[in-house]
Amino acid sequence: MSVKSVKKEKGNATIVIEATKEQFDNAINTAFKKAKKNIFVPGFRKGHAPRQVIEGMYGKSVFYEDAVNEIFPELYGDAVKSKKLKVVGSPSLSDMDVAEDGTLVLTVVTALYPTVKLGEYKGLEVPKTPVTVTEAEIDAEVDRMAQNASRIVTVEREAQMGDSVVFDFEGFVDGKPFEGGKAENYTLKLGSGQFIPGFEEALVGAKAGEDRDVNVTFPEQYDKKLAGKDATFKCRIHEVKETIVPEKDDEFVKDVSEFDTMAELRKDIKARFKKEREQQAQTQFENDAVEAAAEQMKCDIPACMIDEQVDRHMEQFAYQLQMNGMKFEDYMKMTGGNMEALRANMRPMAEKTVKSNILLSEIVTIEKIEITAEEIEEEYGKLAEQYGMEVDRVKAAIDEAAVRSDLEARKAVKIIADSAKAVAPKKTAEKKPAAKKPEEKPAAAKKPAAKKSEAKPAAEKKPAAKKPAAKKTEEKPAAEKKPAAKKPAAKKPAAKKPAAKKNEE
Repeated sequence: MSVKSVKKEKGNATIVIEATKEQFDNAINTAFKKAKKNIFVPGFRKGHAPRQVIEGMYGKSVFYEDAVNEIFPELYGDAVKSKKLKVVGSPSLSDMDVAEDGTLVLTVVTALYPTVKLGEYKGLEVPKTPVTVTEAEIDAEVDRMAQNASRIVTVEREAQMGDSVVFDFEGFVDGKPFEGGKAENYTLKLGSGQFIPGFEEALVGAKAGEDRDVNVTFPEQYDKKLAGKDATFKCRIHEVKETIVPEKDDEFVKDVSEFDTMAELRKDIKARFKKEREQQAQTQFENDAVEAAAEQMKCDIPACMIDEQVDRHMEQFAYQLQMNGMKFEDYMKMTGGNMEALRANMRPMAEKTVKSNILLSEIVTIEKIEITAEEIEEEYGKLAEQYGMEVDRVKAAIDEAAVRSDLEARKAVKIIADSAKAVAPKKTAEKKPAAKKPEEKPAAAKKPAAKKSEAKPAAEKKPAAKKPAAKKTEEKPAAEKKPAAKKPAAKKPAAKKPAAKKNEE
């Protein structure tokens, strides 16, 4: 193999690579062996026709494209390595030619890692929101703990607001039942705002064993078929349940925590909330500092790097959906979304991530950041503890180069953040809330759920887009990995004679 020429232009490199006759012939033979089992030639058993016979029938170039597919990764990798090119993305084969002497000449176009000109990355002014914990937030946490410790008991009395009612119901409009308006043994907490306005109030005073008609009007902002219509729900009450919340005193504190008094519990809640928020604020400060430094940097990022990062974000999103019990395909159907729109929404975030990664990589080089073997071992230990795995299994799953790259990026982030100056966030002009339309109903006015199973899973909500983490994902040059390439399209040999060899056509 030899590299005949390299031409760099507008962030791309055009590489002309020549393979020897022996290299190309070996690749042709490998392609033939893989393809022959599917080739039928009259007079031979399927898969037993000699290579020369097949080439005689379909032309000498019949296996050329498959042969190029075989040899391409090695030729490309060696060419990039020999010329010390820092490439990104997948290479594209723009031309191939087989000379009279049997040598193969490939013309490959690939994107180059961008030229970077760092700006200021130390001493930047970065907004940081002060951390506060209010008494109201502590009260809310104590209330939450009390609710978790509450008991639900069946009572033989009339239902009151705050009680839960177990009942059957069926809704009618103009005397006819409508779709989604029926359920059995449904549990509804009165005052929760789960059903349309007026429904829950109408069940106040009901007792177990009672039949009750609930007359309501559907809101104008509702399903078109039912909006504004009067409806009657025929209900059969089975149970009335009361939620008994414990008194929030010192005895309650002893039951739900390791503390003896309410004062001690409130002090712990405040300290815990403050610590969590300080960690969140610091992480946000670091991310904002990296983003601010990235804005000072100048570089033209190849589109392929952003495309690959979008792919990573898509994979992460699909994984998050899966963890929430939903398939990506089902999510797309339920939301009526399309792939291109989703990718477009993720692109700005991907651009920021790539830009931050390039910045951190450059700082690692300039600051001569190094990672010791001890630091790598320590990180493997932390990962093993985090995942509940043995260290050897973690090492087998996560490449050392990835661990080293991540640790380098963290040190680069620390250099930026430690030198940054925290300033108060700029105050934005408060906008007056838009006046609600008279007929607009609060969010609580929902369509009565027909069945518990019809409740929408939490995964259907679009997750809030996170800011790009200040970690550097592996943006390795393609030379370090086999090109997943836009290789020459592989045509199956038994079909048509591919136009591979120009001087033979």
